[in-house]
Amino acid sequence: MVTPTSHPSSPSATTPLADCQNQQDTRQLKIDKVGVRGLSYPIEVLDKACVKQHTIAKFDLTVDLPHQFKGTHMSRFVEVLNAHGRLVHIDNLPVMLKELQKKLHAEAAHITMEFPYFIEKEAPVTKAKGLVDYLARFEAEAHGKEVSYIVTVVVPVTTLCPCSKAISAYGAHNQRGYVTLSVRMAKTIWIEDMIALIEASASSEIFSLLKRPDEKAVTERAYDNPVFVEDLVRNVALRCNQHPDITWYKVEAENMESIHNHAAYACIESSPN
Repeated sequence: MVTPTSHPSSPSATTPLADCQNQQDTRQLKIDKVGVRGLSYPIEVLDKACVKQHTIAKFDLTVDLPHQFKGTHMSRFVEVLNAHGRLVHIDNLPVMLKELQKKLHAEAAHITMEFPYFIEKEAPVTKAKGLVDYLARFEAEAHGKEVSYIVTVVVPVTTLCPCSKAISAYGAHNQRGYVTLSVRMAKTIWIEDMIALIEASASSEIFSLLKRPDEKAVTERAYDNPVFVEDLVRNVALRCNQHPDITWYKVEAENMESIHNHAAYACIESSPN
């Protein structure tokens, strides 16, 4: 019979484990953000119709670290996330931020969650239904007791070139574009409303399911409503300026050009209030 022996440097069951993170650091350098990135987590998002949508989010959770501490406790970030279950909405992010501040003795805390968001859309003529996916991102940060948010959506759209239409005997080149809209808000703005604002600013919105009558309608709609990438960001910015609950915005548009091997890009950012 062989009796197992402990390694001389291994702690016994009764020996307190070393806490290296709480050791003193002498380099006098504060860290602005430290934590976990790219943490996949299943969530339920409440949509505008008050229906829970199941999706997978990528989380970044970070805090600041005072100069005197060697490290932070990474497990505590996951503990905070797990403690709130799977239903995530912008309204419960402040509680999570406060818990990060408390558990990690931090002045500032940050949460970013990015996830695919699906909307069922009807084709314009046949009313055939199909799901279209969008990218949504919530960013929340707390500095002391002050909490701020940014909500972002990335929306695919169709754009048709006004110059191509003007100079061509027939037809005009069009392409898929992507609009990224980030906003700060005075009141909650639904993801669906942000998407609708963007789609109304393009040559045409995107659908996942189109029959021939629908394709004809979408093609002709885009032809009747040509927009440069510059028009696209201006159209979105104008609607944001007119929205009573948007206090700041940044809108970017990128057209994946169909007759070039490069993309066209434009950006407008409002002045902070």
